Formats: sequence, structure tokens, C-alpha cells
Amino acid sequence: MTARAAVILAAGQGTRMKSPTPKVLHKVGGRTMLDRVIDTVEALGCARIVVVVGDHSPAVRALVEARLGSAAVAVQDPPLGTAHAVLAAAEALADFEGDVLITNADCPLLTPQDLEPLFALRRDAALALLGFEPADPALYGRLIQGADGQVARIVEARDATPEERAVRQCYAGMMAADRARLFGWLARVGNANAKNEYYLTDVVGLAVGDGAQVRAAMASEEAVMGCDAQPQLAAAETIFQQRRRAELLAQGVAMPAPETVHLSWDTQVAPGAIIEPYVVFAAGVTVETGAVIRAFSHLEGAVVRRGALVGPYARLRPGADIGPEAHIGNFVEVKNVKVGAGAKANHLSYLGDGEIGPKANIGAGTIFCNYDGFLKYRTEVGEGAFVGSNTALVAPVVVGAGAMTASGSVITRDVPPGALAVARGQQADKPGWATAFRDKKAAEKAAKAKK
Repeated sequence: MTARAAVILAAGQGTRMKSPTPKVLHKVGGRTMLDRVIDTVEALGCARIVVVVGDHSPAVRALVEARLGSAAVAVQDPPLGTAHAVLAAAEALADFEGDVLITNADCPLLTPQDLEPLFALRRDAALALLGFEPADPALYGRLIQGADGQVARIVEARDATPEERAVRQCYAGMMAADRARLFGWLARVGNANAKNEYYLTDVVGLAVGDGAQVRAAMASEEAVMGCDAQPQLAAAETIFQQRRRAELLAQGVAMPAPETVHLSWDTQVAPGAIIEPYVVFAAGVTVETGAVIRAFSHLEGAVVRRGALVGPYARLRPGADIGPEAHIGNFVEVKNVKVGAGAKANHLSYLGDGEIGPKANIGAGTIFCNYDGFLKYRTEVGEGAFVGSNTALVAPVVVGAGAMTASGSVITRDVPPGALAVARGQQADKPGWATAFRDKKAAEKAAKAKK
């Protein structure tokens, strides 16, 4: 197979987003649009990836360098059009021999299957374009093809004749060609236009003028959808969610109200799990078979093991590992705690940094006091231990296997296995005090009312 490389255009200002976040760093399915496009070209087998960034977006550059290394960055400065942007990648690909794919960084729904036809076309055509048929083609450049199916030119909507505007096939912004020929055409692109910019679409005319074959593959409108503004970003999120829910349902995940469940790009739910309405999955969640995530729960960076029950109204934060058949109930927050098999924390507790042994029971109102304002500390609750309601466990502390804590205790020292820890003030009763207090206050109030 011919070697493949990709040039991803990510240098746009993105002003229509009206956001301090650079356009391509906005997220769909909890993953930046740029990351999603990089994922796609990697899955296509592109051995070399160059991302063209603008000098105005150091955060975009930082993402590329962290993921692909500094050699994958090409800077377009100043911005002089799309052809100029691709030319910024010429040096990075100077030693590359093979096909180069050009794609935009703001198309988060692109899949490898959408782009693979470009490389298939390259077996016969010197230049392969990706097209689509939009519901409303008014603003898009038309792919004008001859009787033999070859693309003769791309005509912008504002320049099209009535006959050309009737053409439904439009250019999506992606193309592929041999590296040497591509950059040869790009070097010849001029800027004799109203904006004095160098347009990538001019490559088509140059290729045709050289007698090269230019052909187009078609993709769906959803696949090539660009996100320049918040409404488009929201529409892309809706499509992503619909696709991912459909995949999980087809795999055997039960979702009684799937339209209310919000998934992340990497959410893993095994067949046989049940996801109730209004559950939110942030990044990094795995749910095993037989587990039930009840309504209005929020999960991030967590693992829910086979047969466990979470929620309703539970919050699992990064590092939460809920063991088989364990229960995490309403208004329980778990962060960086491994919960053993069959353990229960059924209501109103914060469990942060530690471990809970199998079959342990955590009473309502329990707090793992894990932070002193500077450092985090661990709490360990042993197998079969019983933590009474309204217990504060001041870490670092260990409650031994089979031990118990009395309700309302503040536990500051380790509790030996099998022991009962009572750490609360002694109750003292004062007979008649409450009655006398009420009588006194009632008289004072009556006296003030007479004045």
C-alpha cells in the first residue's frame, strides 16, 4: 500500500465561536475536534501527520506537540488562505514519498470510512476530492464534472451560473494527491482574487490543465459537517450522541430513555448493563455487564464492576472503582476509592482517597476527611466493617476488618479489627431545663409586645 500522510488545517481564527477557547479545541463527545480528526487520520494509517496552526493559538500548538511531537507542527503566519496553509507543511513533508490527505480540523464526525475512498480513487486519479450533497447547497462550491465523471473545476456559489447552481454535488474541503505533485500545484496557485488569498480549490484547475485525472468520492453531509459556530457544534454533539447510543443499544445495553443519556467518546458499557434516564458519562468510564446506573448519576474516570448498583443521584469521580455487586446510593460521592465486592454506601456520603473492603457498610452521612488544605490522605475500611451514620474518618486512618464505629463519631486513630470505636462527647441531661427556657423566652417576648 502506498504510504499515507495527512495535513490537518487548524490555523483558523474561529471568531464565529465567540469563545476564548480556540475553535478546534471545542469538544464533541468530550474530545476536542482536533483530537477527533487526528484519531481519524491515524486510524486511516497515516504514518506522518502535520497540523497547520496559527501563531495566535498557542494552546492548539501545545496540544499537537503533546500528542504528536514538535515535528508535527507547521505554523501559518500570516494567514493567506487555504493553499498557503497547506504550503506551510511542505518542509515537514519534504522527505515523504506517498499520498497526502488534506482535511480540516473542525469536522468532528469524520470517520476513516468516509476518507478511505479518496485513497481508492488515487489508484487511477492524480487528485481525489471528497464531495457531498447538502440539503441546502446555496453556499457551497459545486463540483462540475464531465460526462466521463472527471471533475473539471470547482465553482464557488457566488460565481456559478444558474445551470451550475443546479448541481447538487459540492466540495467538502478534503483532497488527496501524491506529495510531489500536490506541492507542485500548490506552488503555482496565485492570489489574483478579491481577498488576495491563495485558495486550495485552485489546485483542481491546475491539475486539469496539466492533463491529470481529477475524481470525486461522495460522503454524507453529516460526515463532513464543519463546526464554525456554537449552533453547529451543538448539532454535531447531537449527532455524535445519537450514533453512540445506537451502537450501545445494538450491542445489548439497556437504556429505557436513551435520548436522555449523555455519553463520552470513550464510554465503555458492556452488554447486559442497564443505564437509566438522565445519566451523564464524562471521559474514562467503564461499566461492566449486569451493572445498573440509576437515574441522574454523573460518572467520570470510573469503573463499575459486574452487577454493581450506582445511584440514583450518585457521583463517581476519577479513580472510583466500584466492585462487583457493590452499592453506591443516592447523594454519595466517590473519588479515588476502591470499593470492594458487595460493599454498600447507600446514602449521603463523601468517600475520597482510600479503600473499602468487601461487604463493608458505610452509614449515611459518612465523610472521608482526606484533605488538610495541603495534602491528601487515605482512609481504609476493612472487610465486613460497619461505619455508623454521621461518622467522620480523619485520614490517614484504618478501620480494621469487622470493626464498627458508633454513629456521630470523629475517628482520628486506627480502629483494631473487631473493635467498636466511640468518639463523641458524653450525653448530659438537665431535667426541666428546656421547659424553663421556653417559659422564660415566652415571657420576654410578651413583655416586648406590650411596649
